[in-house]
Amino acid sequence: MSATASTFAQSFFHGTRADLKPGDLIAVGHQSNFTDVAPLSWVYCSATLDAAIWGAELAAGSGRERIYVVEPTGPIFDDPNVTDKKFPGNPTLSYRSRDPLRVIGEVINWQAHSPERLQQMKDGLAALKAAGRDLIID
Repeated sequence: MSATASTFAQSFFHGTRADLKPGDLIAVGHQSNFTDVAPLSWVYCSATLDAAIWGAELAAGSGRERIYVVEPTGPIFDDPNVTDKKFPGNPTLSYRSRDPLRVIGEVINWQAHSPERLQQMKDGLAALKAAGRDLIID
């Protein structure tokens, strides 16, 4: 088999607590994992496993933390919630789309952040909320 461009295609990940299976679509219209805003008109993914781990760890709900390998079904764009505000140049490789993400598979073996680091992140998000700065650019 010869190597082609598709052999080296970029992988994308989505962290959540939703119980999904290959072929399922993650569509717009769901609540954010990070704020209490109205349902979002974008779906989010990342090309880094670390960003997806944060998504899974911070996701609302009581389900098991999960990370899915996903395939965008339409165009993706840099996520301005992190690229413009926190990390110019998009080093987290965070993206969003108005089109669904198709679940390709699940990442089973991943390393969670330490309990201390997770609490730091939760404390930071709570401080943003208390200050009224937990806005999502939708």
